[in-house]
Amino acid sequence: MEAQLSVGRVAELAGVSVRTLHHYDEIGLVRPSSRTAAGHRAYSAGDVVRLREVLAYRRLGFGLREIADLVDDPATDAVAHLRRLRGLLLDQRDRAAAMVVAIDKELEARAMGISTPPEEQLQAFGARLYDAIGSAYPATRRTEPRIAARIWAALGDARTVLNVGAGTGSYEPPDRDVTAVEPSAVMRAQRPAGAAPCVAAVAGRLPFEDQSFDAAMAVSTVHHWPDPVAGLREMRRVARRVVVLTYDADSTGWRQRFWLIRDYLPEFAELLVGWPSVADMTRAIGGRAEPVPIPWDCADGFFEAYWRRPEAYLDEHVRRAVSVWTRVGQHAERRAVGSLHDDLTSGRWAERNPGLADLDAAELGLRLLVA
Repeated sequence: MEAQLSVGRVAELAGVSVRTLHHYDEIGLVRPSSRTAAGHRAYSAGDVVRLREVLAYRRLGFGLREIADLVDDPATDAVAHLRRLRGLLLDQRDRAAAMVVAIDKELEARAMGISTPPEEQLQAFGARLYDAIGSAYPATRRTEPRIAARIWAALGDARTVLNVGAGTGSYEPPDRDVTAVEPSAVMRAQRPAGAAPCVAAVAGRLPFEDQSFDAAMAVSTVHHWPDPVAGLREMRRVARRVVVLTYDADSTGWRQRFWLIRDYLPEFAELLVGWPSVADMTRAIGGRAEPVPIPWDCADGFFEAYWRRPEAYLDEHVRRAVSVWTRVGQHAERRAVGSLHDDLTSGRWAERNPGLADLDAAELGLRLLVA
C-alpha cells in the first residue's frame, strides 16, 4: 500500500464520496493524519484501518455516534474489530437467508392459490424474525441460579461490588450496590433498563482508587482480556475481596473431559495458547480455586453448558452467543457441527458417551477463584 493516500484516492477505493470523507474529518471520526509531498492532507495506513472499520459498521446500519464509541473502544484492536464485524456480517447473512426462506414459502403458497394470513406475513418479516435471529446473546446467555448462588456466597458480606467485564449484566447480585465495567459499546447497549451503572474501561486499567470496593467480581470474561494477570491484579488493587469465574486448562487430561473438544473441536486448544494457569491466576489475587460443576439443565448458554444436550450445538443461535465458535473459524465450526450431526443421527455420539444421561452435573473445568 502507498505510504499515504489522497482523499480522492481513498474515496475512489472505498466507494464513498469525498464529501463523506470530509464530513468524517469534520466530526473527528476519521481524520487524515498525513501530508502528501504537495502538502495536501492524506490518509496513513492507520487512518485507512480506522476508516475501514467505520465504513463496515456504517454499512451494517450503525449510527455515527455508535460507530465512534466502537472504534474508540480502548480494549478492541484491529483483529478484535475484524472478528466482531465477521460475527455481525454472519448475523446479517442469516437474517437475509431467513427472509429468503420466508419469501420462498410465500411464493409457493401463492402459486397454489393460497393466501398467507396477515399475521404470518408480519411474523415472517417483522420484529419476531429479527428478535429470533438478531439477539442471540441475550436470548441464550442468562444467569444460572445455581452458579450465581456460588458466586454471591463467595462475595460474603460485601455491600459494594465492582463487576469487571460485566457484559449484559448476568450474575450481578440484586441485593448489593454494583458498579459495572464493560469496554464493549455493543455489550453496554444490551444491558437492560435498571441495570447497574456501567463504566467504559478495561480490566487492566480500572479507573478507581485503591480499595474502592468491598469486592470485585468477573464472570466468564477473563479469557477476553489482553493481559489476564494484570487485570486480576487490578481487581485485587481496587477491592478487598475478589471472586472470578474462569476456566482451567492446565490440569492433566483437560482435553479429554469434554466430549465436544475431544471428538469434534480440537481447535479449542489453540485458543488457550499463552493462557495463564489457574495457579498463576490465583497467585495474582492471592486466593484459592474451587471447581464449579455445571448442571445438566444449565440456563446460561456458555460453551460447556449443553454437555448433556448435544443437539443444542447444532443450533446456529446457540453457537453465535459463544465466542469460541467465532474464534475457531468457519471451517472448523462447519466440520464440527457436521460431524456431531452425523454422530447424533447414527447413534455414535451415545455410544461414545455412555452414562451422561444419568449425571445431574459435570465437572468440565469451570473454576471459582476466591480471595
